[in-house]
Amino acid sequence: MEFLKDFFVNFGIWFSEWLAGFMPDWGVKIVTGFSVSIVLVLIGLFAVLILTWGERKVIGRMQDRIGPNRWGPFGLFQPIADGIKMLTKEDIIPEGADYWVHLLAPIIVVIPAVLVYAVIPFGNKLWGVDLNIGILYIVALSTIGTIAILMAGWSSNNKYALLGAFRAVAQLISYEIPMVLSIIAVVLMSGSMSMVKIVEHQTIPFIVSMPLVFLVYLTAAFAELYRAPFDMIEADSELIAGYFIEYSGMKFVMFFMAEYINLLAMSGIITTLFLGGWRFFGLELLLPFLSPFIFFAKCTLVIFIFWWVRSTFPRIRIDHLLGMAWKALVPLALVNLMVVALVIKLVEGDFLTGAILLVTNIIEAVIGIIILEKLQSKTHSEKMQSVAARQG
Repeated sequence: MEFLKDFFVNFGIWFSEWLAGFMPDWGVKIVTGFSVSIVLVLIGLFAVLILTWGERKVIGRMQDRIGPNRWGPFGLFQPIADGIKMLTKEDIIPEGADYWVHLLAPIIVVIPAVLVYAVIPFGNKLWGVDLNIGILYIVALSTIGTIAILMAGWSSNNKYALLGAFRAVAQLISYEIPMVLSIIAVVLMSGSMSMVKIVEHQTIPFIVSMPLVFLVYLTAAFAELYRAPFDMIEADSELIAGYFIEYSGMKFVMFFMAEYINLLAMSGIITTLFLGGWRFFGLELLLPFLSPFIFFAKCTLVIFIFWWVRSTFPRIRIDHLLGMAWKALVPLALVNLMVVALVIKLVEGDFLTGAILLVTNIIEAVIGIIILEKLQSKTHSEKMQSVAARQG
């Protein structure tokens, strides 16, 4: 019964002890490390299959459609059918393209997406490695994907692909700044950059004490994942398909896979930083084997928010998109960071600190709304005066 109480951890211990019966210590480390890597890769592949089907089903219902319903029960085999179809597509390389850069770009975009999983704690004692700089490791990996997108656009010898790549770099750099500033606020609260330590510190989830920091991070996450309404880097009406317009077959599939692997990874990061990870009011202590299910339940909620927004809001214009990052999110994130640092310095006690931060976040939100309304009315007044001057 004790074995089942913490099944996943106990199974890993049993597997290591079983290997130690006929292998040296270094062999056990290699095999267990390789096994964990395979499990993390399989989680990413399974995420692609489930999330593509789930997104089409959920958005279909929201938009009064049925969604996939032909292949398998409830259309569950549709992702497999799509994969088989893409395997039959011809791999075309444009004339004048940089062959090796064009070939490497889809590979490089997938690798960092999978490597992020190594430091995400999927449950109590269920992680690849507990790095003391885990969140810094994730931020560093995110920059590699930006380079891969620029490689794809530059190597394709296509102006639309190049414009899409330039947009991608501008968008990702713009939204990485408020995202990192929000992460720093979480690090200050937890006192560690370890993803595990951040979860362990959240007796009360940080979304409760720092809701505005969460909203800034979530908004930046939409842009970092190129999710609607922030998907201007692949705007069909302007750029055909953006940076991967010249990719077909399995190369296109790799960009597609990276998007959904990143979607699960980002939801896992948000769950870890703001929703308490695998913790749920002490239930994870009574029934430790439930910790991964608690974690993935929270991830599912975050993913549903991404789907909901995609099916609801129209695409934002590129100048408005970048303006929102630099004129709204960056100043707001800086103010959040300053407030968190001051409160932590001046106030003692986790509960009191959380309560004061919640109040200050509400005050910041009210002040921000007032400022935005005044700026909007001023801009509207200036536009009307300009129109009147031209007509006069």
